[in-house]
Amino acid sequence: MAYYGQMPRATQRPGTDVSVSLRMLVLIRWVVVAGQAATILLVHYGLGFVLPIDGALAVVATSAALNIAASWPRRASARLGDREASFYLAYDMLQLGMLLFLTGGLQNPFAMLMMAPVTVAATILSRRSVFWLSALTVAAISLIAVFHMPLPWREAPLPPPPLYIFGVWTALVLATVFVAGYTWNVAEEARRMRDAYTATQLALAREQRVSAVGGIAAAAAHQLGSPLATIAVVARELVRDLPPGSPYAEDALLLLSQSERCRTILADLAQQRDAETGSPFTTRLPFSALVEAAGEPYRTEDKNVTYATAAGRDAEGMPVEEPLVARSPEIMHGLGNLIQNAAQFASRAVDVTTTWSEETVAVDIVDDGPGFPQAVLARIGEPYISGRSGESGEHMGLGIFIAQSLLERTGARVSYANLPDGGAQVVVEWRRFVLEGMDGKTALKEVGE
Repeated sequence: MAYYGQMPRATQRPGTDVSVSLRMLVLIRWVVVAGQAATILLVHYGLGFVLPIDGALAVVATSAALNIAASWPRRASARLGDREASFYLAYDMLQLGMLLFLTGGLQNPFAMLMMAPVTVAATILSRRSVFWLSALTVAAISLIAVFHMPLPWREAPLPPPPLYIFGVWTALVLATVFVAGYTWNVAEEARRMRDAYTATQLALAREQRVSAVGGIAAAAAHQLGSPLATIAVVARELVRDLPPGSPYAEDALLLLSQSERCRTILADLAQQRDAETGSPFTTRLPFSALVEAAGEPYRTEDKNVTYATAAGRDAEGMPVEEPLVARSPEIMHGLGNLIQNAAQFASRAVDVTTTWSEETVAVDIVDDGPGFPQAVLARIGEPYISGRSGESGEHMGLGIFIAQSLLERTGARVSYANLPDGGAQVVVEWRRFVLEGMDGKTALKEVGE
C-alpha cells in the first residue's frame, strides 16, 4: 500500500525556491534605521552618554543609503530570490554588529537584537540560507564579545567579569540557534500545510468538474435523443421515397447513416453514465456502486482488483438494506486515490470490501504488498512524508493527505494498519446517517475551515 501517493506534477513544491517581497524587506529596514537613529540621538543628547556619534550615525546613514539604492531602480512589487534576500538580512545583521562594536559589544543591552535578522530569515528563507546566516551571526557575536569599544558611561564603571560576558555570549548563541531552528521548522510546516491544502482544493475542483461534465454529457444524450430520432425518421422516408435514379439518393443514405451513428454515440454516453451513477436524473445510487465507480479508472492488467459487499443483520436477523447515497466528488476522489495507491504497491491483488449495518458504513481496502514502513506508520496522513520510491518517482505523502482530507470532509474516519500476514489495510468508516444525509451538492469550500 502506498501511504504517500505521488504528488501531481503541477502541484509539486519548488524545494528551496523562495520569493520574498523587496518592499517588505525595505520597509523592515526603514523601521530599523529609524529606531537606531532615534536611540543613538536619545542616548547621546537626551541621556548625556558620550557615544562615538559620528561613527554610529555613519553606520546608520549607510543603511539608509543602501535602502534607497536597493529600491530606487526596481518596482515596488519586485520579488527577491533566496540568495538575494539572505544577503539583505546578512548585511542588516553585520550593520547591527558594527553598532554594537562601537557601543560596548555584548555589554550593550541591545545585543539581543542580533537575533532579529535570523528570526526574519527563518520565516521566509530556505534551510541552507538560515544555516549560513545563523553561523554568520554566531561569528559576529563571538567577535564583538572580544573586540569592541567601551560601553559609554558618565563615570568610568568597573569592567564586567569575563564569566558574565561568557554567559551573555552563550545565551545569545544558544538563542540564535534555537530561534532559527524552531522558527524555520514551524514556518516550513505551515508552508507545507498551505501547499497541501491548495492541492486538495485543486483535486476537489477537478473532480467536481469531471462529475459536472459527465452529468452534462448524460443530459445532452437524453435531450438530443428525440431530435435525432426525428432526423432519422425523415432520412429514412427520404431514402424510401426518392426514385432509384435520383441524384439525392446517395445524400439521403449518408444522412441516415450519420444520424444512426450519432444516436449510437449518445446511447453509449448515456449507458456509461448510467453504469456509474444510475440514471443521470437519479440523485442517489447504491454505495457499493459508488465505491466501484471510484476505483474503476485505476484497474490495471497486472493487478487484480476485486470488489465485494457484506451486509449486516438487523435485530430480526434480516439483512440490512444497502445505503443509497449521493454521488460525492470528495468520496470519488478520496476512495479512488486510496485504491490507486493500493494497486500501485500490491504484488498481485487488491481486495475492496464494502460493508454496512444499521449504524455504520465502511470500505476496507487490503493489498498484498510490503505494507506501510513502520518508521512512518504513525504519521500517515501528513503531507510530504519522505519514504520509499516507486516506479513513478519519489512519493511524498500528498496523495494520501488529499484523500484523507476529502474523505474527512464527508464525515469519514480513516485508519491505517499492517496485516499480520503481510500487506496493508486502509479502513474508511462513516456513520450511516451522516453518509445518507449528504445531498450531493457539496460546494467548493475553503479547505481547513
